[in-house]
Amino acid sequence: MTSIPAASWLPLLEAHEKRADSLTAGHRARKATRERHAIDDFLYDYYGTRPSVLRRWHPGVGISLEPGPHGSAPHRQWRWYATDADGIVSFDVAAFLADRAESVRFIHRLLSAISSRPAFTGCFGLHEWAMVYRQREHRHPLPLRLGQEGTDAVVESHQIRCTHFDAFRFFTPEAIGLNRLQPTRESQVELDQPGCLHASMDCHKWATKLGPAVPGDLALDCFELARDIRLLDMQASPYDFSSYGEPAVAIETPEGKAEYVARQREFAQRAAPLRARLVAECDRLLSTTDG
Repeated sequence: MTSIPAASWLPLLEAHEKRADSLTAGHRARKATRERHAIDDFLYDYYGTRPSVLRRWHPGVGISLEPGPHGSAPHRQWRWYATDADGIVSFDVAAFLADRAESVRFIHRLLSAISSRPAFTGCFGLHEWAMVYRQREHRHPLPLRLGQEGTDAVVESHQIRCTHFDAFRFFTPEAIGLNRLQPTRESQVELDQPGCLHASMDCHKWATKLGPAVPGDLALDCFELARDIRLLDMQASPYDFSSYGEPAVAIETPEGKAEYVARQREFAQRAAPLRARLVAECDRLLSTTDG
């Protein structure tokens, strides 16, 4: 256990809060006026992200926070932290694992498996098209760029190879049989791969589930990656986002496919070290019980 003085950890906490506030400013402003945003709100609706939780800076496993001029660190009031007689606060690994050990083992197994595979980048984001295939009512109150018939034609003229269950489960009934694979929750560890946009976005989900075990900078890096990927996911979707000022990535054209693959590869490269760090944090946690 490494103990650090308040003069060292307070600037880290303040910088984290400032960065988190900047990343969530748009969502918080819209929530106050009850506005909706079809791109950005996904991170909060689907992942259950709470700006107040994202704002909490965690030092990570093995770091203790010495008290400052105003007493012990605010972490003393947070779940899975312990404070000793000297006012030093630290993450209580034993208490966390008592509640989350199985989840930690699953995250470790899944992310390790993803990291071991080559990236497949030939899906062209067709999962979003399969979610509206032959469907008259859609999730977003936005028009389809090519209309319903044009959208259906794109789906029918491409081979769909979606590996991610949490995307596949939203396929329309007519689109399910068009997918080369039939992902299930049980096959997630076997099928998830690093080129998948949603598998990379999920780094944010797993960082959130690992909670105080994840250092603040890693948690925000995962959130920022998910936010950036979400933009491409929607730009390449069949929806018309011109009202948001976002240009389409027209994956039905050779140029659009090339742009999608290039950006997909960039995201896979960004996700790889973040995923590796999450695996390392799981290793550190599990070494206290499994080692």
